[in-house]
Amino acid sequence: MNSTPSVALSDVHLTLTAGSGPVNILNGVSLTVEQGETLAVVGPSGSGKTTMLMLMAGLEKPSSGTVRMAGADLTAMGEDELARFRRENLGIVFQAFHLIPTMTALENAALPLEFAHHPEARSLALEALEQVGLGRRAGHYPSQLSGGEQQRVALARAFAPRPRIILADEPTGNLDEDTGARVMELLFKMQAEETATLVMVTHDRNLAKRCGRTAVMHSGRMEER
Repeated sequence: MNSTPSVALSDVHLTLTAGSGPVNILNGVSLTVEQGETLAVVGPSGSGKTTMLMLMAGLEKPSSGTVRMAGADLTAMGEDELARFRRENLGIVFQAFHLIPTMTALENAALPLEFAHHPEARSLALEALEQVGLGRRAGHYPSQLSGGEQQRVALARAFAPRPRIILADEPTGNLDEDTGARVMELLFKMQAEETATLVMVTHDRNLAKRCGRTAVMHSGRMEER
């Protein structure tokens, strides 16, 4: 069995330059998440949770330290390598659904597979839409879908390539409580079926309790529990 952690951050710092001078966003974050584990990251607004997730996705580069995902060192990769790595290994679910309005639900769900030139992009995307209960809505555009349905399309898009790691940033933040609960049931169900690793940023402590482990961030530092 491969024991390489899904996520391994080592002494990660991120400093950005603002008009008033340097701003320390992350201050020496170290974190390990094992394969198949579910981790909730909680903490006050501005504590660095989303920024850390962006580093895991290769959408930000640390000022120092290393970010290893599925055994690969993201800090050593160029933009093309990072894009390819994301396509092959990661599924990302944002608070904002980030669906393309001129594409149908099926086309949105198939997008990462199309980018990867997967020969079965459409059939895998349709299968993922059926998993989230939207097979009959495959031909509908985002404007024809409710917020909960749009987030379910985003889930289908994230899971269609069968990623090893799912990164979720406040996935129910734009949904009402009942709809959010249904979406999260789907997220945990699909994570378990695929034995994917899940790292989820959330402000919802009850949601965090559903994960196997919780990590708390304060002022760019990690406090694990």
